[in-house]
Amino acid sequence: MEPMIQWVNNDLERDRELLDSYSRTITGVVAGAGAAVVHIQVEKTETDPRTKAPRTARGAGSGFIISSDGFIVTNHHVIEGAEKIQATLAGGQVLQADLKGSDPSTDIAVIKVYGEGLGTLAFADSDRLQVGQIAIAVGNPLGLQYTVTSGIVSALGRTLRAKNGRLIDDVLQTDAALNPGNSGGPLLDTHGHVIGVNTATIPSAQGLCFAVSSNLSSYIAGKLIIEGRVRRAQLGIAGQLVNLTERMVAVGKLSRHTGVYVSEKIADAGVRNDALRVGDILVAFNGLPVGSTDDLHRYLTFETVGVRQELTVFRDGQLQTVAVVPGERR
Repeated sequence: MEPMIQWVNNDLERDRELLDSYSRTITGVVAGAGAAVVHIQVEKTETDPRTKAPRTARGAGSGFIISSDGFIVTNHHVIEGAEKIQATLAGGQVLQADLKGSDPSTDIAVIKVYGEGLGTLAFADSDRLQVGQIAIAVGNPLGLQYTVTSGIVSALGRTLRAKNGRLIDDVLQTDAALNPGNSGGPLLDTHGHVIGVNTATIPSAQGLCFAVSSNLSSYIAGKLIIEGRVRRAQLGIAGQLVNLTERMVAVGKLSRHTGVYVSEKIADAGVRNDALRVGDILVAFNGLPVGSTDDLHRYLTFETVGVRQELTVFRDGQLQTVAVVPGERR
């Protein structure tokens, strides 16, 4: 029996070493990143649903410092409508924060505090992530400051619907436990770099949590710091999803079975869309398939503002190409 006992003991020892290594990785990341994670508290005025009188409402979330001069990334929904914002550092110091910019379409916001000796976190390249790698979330769930959870990157390239109806395209899924108050906190890799900004959970499920990828978050944060907002294009129309007939799909040699029906043209939108008509069904944008308004939002980047674009539409049962010049969405 001795060889069997020795074999079991060796396995237990290897398991112990692996667990110790995992623990050292987590504690090392937290020790390095903890000083840059902040607890955000906000105050806003809202209407009491019973008395209809104004009252002060308080909320909380998380964020992380990305520069030594005090810029902090968090979620738009954490600071939305806030009249007063405070950030509590890991050491307990409370600093007043100013809103520098917010983008509801990606749920990313940037605030700024003024202090010295601030810890910072760097963004990783989320294009290099792999499903299954370790993910570590640091935040303040339910007001419990500086809580750490860990798991893995469960999926890449997910989409998530923002509160304003637009899709956030570059979203990570993780099973690292997130709760209200984790919003805006960092999702970290084993090097202590930010791979995502924690943004949402599905309350009815377990282990389904989401973070806006670091590449998208860093791009949006840069725009907010420099310009205060993210500029996008628009066509000056109201559209809705419609199903295409089999004949339309065949005639247009289309890859989608849906299109966008132009139900209204919006006046004073700052666009040149005279060639479009109410009743047109958009099926392509510069040759790229359009199956929903989400597709249009994806194509209408700020780079298309003022630049001639070609739209393929069904009009009176016939496929046509029309030219438009998008304007800036206000």
